[in-house]
Amino acid sequence: MLGFFLEDRILMALGALLYGIAFLYVLLFVRRDRSHPPSITYAIILVGWILQTTGMYIRGLEVGGCPLGNAFEILQFVVWSLVLLYLVVGSSFRVSLLGFFSAGLAALLGLFSLLPAFDQTRREWMEGVSVWVELHAALALFSYGVFAILALVSAMFLLRDYSLKKKNFHGVFHFLPSIKQLEDIKYRLLVTGLLILSVSLLLGAVNWSQGDSTLYPKKFLPTLALWLCYFVLLILRWRQALRPASLAWASIILFFVALITLGPVNASRGALAPVPNDGDTSSLREIRSSPSEPLSPDFTISR
Repeated sequence: MLGFFLEDRILMALGALLYGIAFLYVLLFVRRDRSHPPSITYAIILVGWILQTTGMYIRGLEVGGCPLGNAFEILQFVVWSLVLLYLVVGSSFRVSLLGFFSAGLAALLGLFSLLPAFDQTRREWMEGVSVWVELHAALALFSYGVFAILALVSAMFLLRDYSLKKKNFHGVFHFLPSIKQLEDIKYRLLVTGLLILSVSLLLGAVNWSQGDSTLYPKKFLPTLALWLCYFVLLILRWRQALRPASLAWASIILFFVALITLGPVNASRGALAPVPNDGDTSSLREIRSSPSEPLSPDFTISR
């Protein structure tokens, strides 16, 4: 019985379930125009994050590295980054409903990632893979977590803008911060996410220039296009060339575009091994490089 609850997917599913419970818990309060105890919400999300982290750690032990090998693992890492950002820096924003929105999005993406089709294959044993390749991939997906928070704050901005126009200050509108505060937070998140993604691309470029990895256009071009879109968004913000509401909509749309680009990025990794049955890891073999052939970050099905 204990072994069942120590399976990686079960732990990550329990984490997503707790995120959903935190979302519903706050929803019960805001519908009645009542303040919710933030410490309880924080505690529920923290326990969910610990369970998810444990599940990701177990999966990482199975593949010998950071679990970023298929759609399930990638989405889980984005959710993990999103929740971590809320837990670490969310309180500094002084936005009481940030946990509410973060928990809702984390539950939605976390439960969606559990679809069986996303986890039918798994990356093979990763011994010998460059730590810079892993850092490059992890930073790129961590920036997606920042952009997820940016999308949530942008949604809160649009809700506040709507409430001011309609003079509606009940329910969720009652607890939203000011337009100026949300605009300042959006700017800080946009700069932070763009910097992290820039470092990730720089690490990938350096690693490729040294011949330690192969450049895959299906992986590189969508990521570069995403970076350019967020960079243009930042320039427009500096020049005040678009209305704040339009920038908020652009931030939301760009985040969902970023999620869509995860498809071709994941597909560019090459063939993956089927998930072993009944704990059989015989199909997972070590990938070793020869002196004349640099190690590729992609993996093949063992024969």
